[in-house]
Amino acid sequence: MQLKMLRQWMQPRRQRQERERNEKYELYQEVRKAHADWEIAQTRLDYAVSKDEIDYAIYALEAAEKRYEMLIKAAKQAKLSLIDSDKVMEAGGA
Repeated sequence: MQLKMLRQWMQPRRQRQERERNEKYELYQEVRKAHADWEIAQTRLDYAVSKDEIDYAIYALEAAEKRYEMLIKAAKQAKLSLIDSDKVMEAGGA
Protein backbone atom coordinates (compact mmCIF):
# COMPACT_ATOMS: atom_id res chain seq x y z
CA MET A 1 0.00 0.00 0.00
CA GLN A 2 2.79 2.46 0.88
CA LEU A 3 4.61 1.70 -2.37
CA LYS A 4 1.48 2.47 -4.36
CA MET A 5 1.05 5.79 -2.56
CA LEU A 6 4.71 6.65 -3.16
CA ARG A 7 4.35 5.92 -6.89
CA GLN A 8 1.25 8.11 -7.09
CA TRP A 9 3.08 10.90 -5.30
CA MET A 10 6.14 10.60 -7.57
CA GLN A 11 4.15 10.44 -10.84
CA PRO A 12 3.59 14.22 -11.30
CA ARG A 13 7.23 14.92 -10.48
CA ARG A 14 8.46 12.44 -13.10
CA GLN A 15 6.07 13.85 -15.67
CA ARG A 16 7.25 17.39 -14.94
CA GLN A 17 10.91 16.36 -15.21
CA GLU A 18 10.26 14.56 -18.48
CA ARG A 19 8.37 17.57 -19.86
CA GLU A 20 11.24 19.88 -18.85
CA ARG A 21 13.78 17.58 -20.53
CA ASN A 22 11.68 17.53 -23.69
CA GLU A 23 11.35 21.32 -23.69
CA LYS A 24 15.11 21.73 -23.25
CA TYR A 25 15.75 19.25 -26.04
CA GLU A 26 13.41 21.13 -28.38
CA LEU A 27 15.03 24.45 -27.46
CA TYR A 28 18.49 22.98 -28.03
CA GLN A 29 17.41 21.75 -31.47
CA GLU A 30 15.92 25.16 -32.32
CA VAL A 31 19.16 26.92 -31.34
CA ARG A 32 21.17 24.57 -33.55
CA LYS A 33 18.80 25.10 -36.48
CA ALA A 34 18.82 28.88 -36.00
CA HIS A 35 22.62 28.86 -36.01
CA ALA A 36 22.68 26.84 -39.24
CA ASP A 37 20.14 29.23 -40.80
CA TRP A 38 22.30 32.18 -39.74
CA GLU A 39 25.37 30.64 -41.39
CA ILE A 40 23.40 30.01 -44.59
CA ALA A 41 22.22 33.62 -44.59
CA GLN A 42 25.83 34.81 -44.24
CA THR A 43 26.85 32.66 -47.20
CA ARG A 44 23.92 33.95 -49.23
CA LEU A 45 25.15 37.50 -48.63
CA ASP A 46 28.69 36.54 -49.64
CA TYR A 47 27.46 35.31 -53.01
CA ALA A 48 24.81 37.95 -53.72
CA VAL A 49 25.48 39.85 -56.95
CA SER A 50 22.56 42.04 -57.99
CA LYS A 51 21.06 44.82 -55.90
CA ASP A 52 17.90 42.80 -55.27
CA GLU A 53 19.89 39.74 -54.20
CA ILE A 54 21.96 41.86 -51.82
CA ASP A 55 18.86 43.50 -50.33
CA TYR A 56 17.21 40.13 -49.82
CA ALA A 57 20.40 38.62 -48.37
CA ILE A 58 20.71 41.47 -45.87
CA TYR A 59 17.07 41.12 -44.86
CA ALA A 60 17.44 37.33 -44.44
CA LEU A 61 20.66 37.73 -42.46
CA GLU A 62 19.12 40.26 -40.09
CA ALA A 63 16.09 38.03 -39.55
CA ALA A 64 18.30 34.99 -38.91
CA GLU A 65 20.43 36.97 -36.45
CA LYS A 66 17.37 38.17 -34.52
CA ARG A 67 15.95 34.65 -34.31
CA TYR A 68 19.29 33.24 -33.15
CA GLU A 69 19.67 35.98 -30.53
CA MET A 70 16.12 35.38 -29.29
CA LEU A 71 16.73 31.64 -28.91
CA ILE A 72 20.09 32.18 -27.19
CA LYS A 73 18.34 34.44 -24.70
CA ALA A 74 15.65 31.80 -24.14
CA ALA A 75 18.34 29.13 -23.65
CA LYS A 76 20.06 31.30 -21.05
CA GLN A 77 16.77 31.85 -19.22
CA ALA A 78 16.18 28.08 -19.28
CA LYS A 79 19.72 27.64 -17.95
CA LEU A 80 20.61 25.47 -20.92
CA SER A 81 24.32 25.30 -21.66
CA LEU A 82 26.52 23.41 -24.06
CA ILE A 83 27.73 21.37 -21.11
CA ASP A 84 24.13 20.23 -20.61
CA SER A 85 23.67 19.56 -24.31
CA ASP A 86 25.00 16.00 -24.10
CA LYS A 87 22.57 15.23 -21.28
CA VAL A 88 19.74 16.88 -23.19
CA MET A 89 20.61 14.97 -26.36
CA GLU A 90 20.67 11.69 -24.44
CA ALA A 91 17.35 12.43 -22.77
CA GLY A 92 15.73 13.64 -25.98
CA GLY A 93 17.13 10.89 -28.11
CA ALA A 94 15.99 8.21 -25.68
